[in-house]
Amino acid sequence: MGLRDRPHPLLGPVSGETRPRSAERAIGSYPARVASESILIVEDDERIGSSLVRALRGSGYVPRWASTGAAALDAAREEPAALVLLDLGLPDMDGLEVCRQLVRAEPSTVVVMLTARDEELDVVVGLDAGAVDYVTKPFKLAELLARIRAQLRRVEASAGERSVAGPIRLDRPARRVWLDEVELPLRAKEFDLLARLVADAGHVVTREDLMADVWDQHWEGSTKTLDFHVAMLRRRLDGDTPRSRITTVRGVGYRLEVP
Repeated sequence: MGLRDRPHPLLGPVSGETRPRSAERAIGSYPARVASESILIVEDDERIGSSLVRALRGSGYVPRWASTGAAALDAAREEPAALVLLDLGLPDMDGLEVCRQLVRAEPSTVVVMLTARDEELDVVVGLDAGAVDYVTKPFKLAELLARIRAQLRRVEASAGERSVAGPIRLDRPARRVWLDEVELPLRAKEFDLLARLVADAGHVVTREDLMADVWDQHWEGSTKTLDFHVAMLRRRLDGDTPRSRITTVRGVGYRLEVP
């Protein structure tokens, strides 16, 4: 058995196996993912880092690997990751500070800590720094992959409930809308109309689709109610802007402009 095939002491056995030959074998029972989410690995141990790269790539992710805190921050600035696997014991920076800076720069960053510190206080401090989950070393690759899938599912679910179109931020479950961080008081149909336009921001939505989706697919009344609500939305969205955020495409429908 070569050196690279020996299990690392901080990579525990995978369920059902006591000594996996490599990270690829650990994920062999999982189907490949269709989506290619980018995952940033921040780990200074070469054997752990290379094993994680192989395991994640084998599961259909697109892994990137940084061995220092500074390199991780540079990589995140260059290209945001769907999820960050962050070792707390880094050679140049405290992993907690790296976590704080990652989350400060991009609040939606999903950070999962990899740590040999298993004291409750250490875990609490890590979560307070912005991490959403933690895995203590030694860890099982199967468990880590399951946690990654769970966190990315939460991100996908959240993305379906919250939408952003330029300066407009919309929270569907709470039925709240912000424009440049200022909350707008919208009536029920105004909110529904804006939500429909945001869903296809930058594209024309036909009058027929708007009437069917916002009012009723069997609506038989005048479509002037649509024009009225668009006019009200423009008043609330445009303010002093020289051009309306909602463009009329004559004879077709409306388009929400995205800067």
